[in-house]
Amino acid sequence: MSNGSPGAPVVHGFPHLDTVRSAITALYRRLSPDGVHTYGTSLAPSDAAFSDGDDLHLGAQRVARAVVQHLRLPDARMIVSFRTMEHAASVELTAGPEYFIELNDRFRTHRRDVGAALAHEITHVLLHRLGLEFPGTRSNEILTDTVTAYLGAGWLLLDAFREDATSRQKLGYLTPEEFGYVLAKRALAFDEDPSPWFTSPQAYTAYTKGRAQALRDLRRPPLTAAGWAGRRRYAKDRRYAQDHPGTAADPGLGYAFETGGQGLRVSFPCPTCHQRIRLPVRGRVVARCGLCRTRLECDT
Repeated sequence: MSNGSPGAPVVHGFPHLDTVRSAITALYRRLSPDGVHTYGTSLAPSDAAFSDGDDLHLGAQRVARAVVQHLRLPDARMIVSFRTMEHAASVELTAGPEYFIELNDRFRTHRRDVGAALAHEITHVLLHRLGLEFPGTRSNEILTDTVTAYLGAGWLLLDAFREDATSRQKLGYLTPEEFGYVLAKRALAFDEDPSPWFTSPQAYTAYTKGRAQALRDLRRPPLTAAGWAGRRRYAKDRRYAQDHPGTAADPGLGYAFETGGQGLRVSFPCPTCHQRIRLPVRGRVVARCGLCRTRLECDT
């Protein structure tokens, strides 16, 4: 897990957005919509609470058990220890049933963030058991952050983000705004608002920025909720595609036109799971995503 050492510069914005969206798609493919929806309630703040008055090891074990139960990991016993290390935390991925998690010594005195570090590492165990991984360490860590947030434990990782004039801290590989984006995607899918749980003002700000980006996903053509400018650009691109078959579209637009034996078709990402959807160009239609089953009102 990325160290996010206090004082280290914090990257902002959405540099990993494509990988984040691919991670959400992969999660729906691996678990199915019904499987994803078994995580409809987030980990409660009380389950992750860990005060300076708690016994260090017993408290860490208690929070670890709560995360294990939340992530529905069967028979997974986490042994938590603390040591001096470069990164924030690490986990030994074995066949189980015991897993060994090591946390950076600084969490001895930063106990409010122990739950965040454990959530990330225990999600590694979940992904290991599911056989779900991305190639390359960085992409795989982004997958882990994304799944942690989307399955209801990753709000802790965003809440661990703090930045002021004299210090800064961030856990995980996603930027604060990307964590906010994934949490907002989850909030839209499950009708759950995580914002009251944030104790960090910077976390709340990042969440609002991520939520704005997530809402833009719902307003991109050919969805009928697209704004006037987007609809006008889409109509212009559609006319051009009809007159110039085989012309590649601007990838930044999200949608693309394809010409085949059945006439002109448009493909675009589902705003929920980002699986690409293909529809014939024939005006207003109500479609359903074949992966996450989201109902989509479109004007193709």
